[in-house]
Amino acid sequence: MPRKKREPEHRRGAVVVRGKADGDRRTEDQELLRSQPAIEFRDSDTWRTLRIMGEFVEGFDALADIGPAVTVFGSARVGRRNRYYGAARRVSAALAREGFAIITGGGPGIMEAANRGAKDGGGLSIGCNIELPFEQGLNEYVDLGMEFRYFFVRKTMFVKYAEGFIIFPGGFGTLDELFEALTLIQTGKVDYFPVVLYGKDYWNGLLKWIREKPLYEEKISPEDLDLVTVTDDVNVACRTIVDSRRDRLQREQRASEEQASRKATAKAVQEAASS
Repeated sequence: MPRKKREPEHRRGAVVVRGKADGDRRTEDQELLRSQPAIEFRDSDTWRTLRIMGEFVEGFDALADIGPAVTVFGSARVGRRNRYYGAARRVSAALAREGFAIITGGGPGIMEAANRGAKDGGGLSIGCNIELPFEQGLNEYVDLGMEFRYFFVRKTMFVKYAEGFIIFPGGFGTLDELFEALTLIQTGKVDYFPVVLYGKDYWNGLLKWIREKPLYEEKISPEDLDLVTVTDDVNVACRTIVDSRRDRLQREQRASEEQASRKATAKAVQEAASS
């Protein structure tokens, strides 16, 4: 049987295309050095990719040295007289006094309350704002603020630099952050971190549905419900985060000591064998 003729390969950077070549396709160097580009570069996917990368770099650079932090979520539509506004402010102040920076979306409502609480407690107040069709500027209590174009870049900052989430009543955006965090923890994409739901009367209906539908129909496991702590107590919310950090640091210390002990033992055995 005659050997099948190998399809020609055409390289496009890291991408290999087999088959008939596009005779009109120009090389990337040709496209780069053309005096008149075929399309406006800022409208291209390449430009968007660079802008996305730039947002990641700016976010990582700005937040690299903030130390331990907690991300607080909740509705932007909560007024200053709302009980959850006061609770978010008190929780954030308590966490700030424990040495945590507070990260929010930087907007009004619960976000403002949490940033305000961070300043009350003498901590660093961080706002990661998002570009929206309607105006939502940074609130006045933000010390370190960033403006993001892309939700997924912003969400990465919320998770990467937080040792825990405290989630107050909110809408679709708040629910999105809640379920994404639980998914990341459940699937092992991130190390476990505490997720505190503040406001039992707000969250109990959702948790009841989760128990009666996803859990009952075995779409989640019983232990998945243990990933959240539900409370109406500012002290419980704060201690959940503080205790989790303390336990993690203790585990890391024990692991470090065990590793050092194994290395010392291996060295002693090697020296004894060579003597």
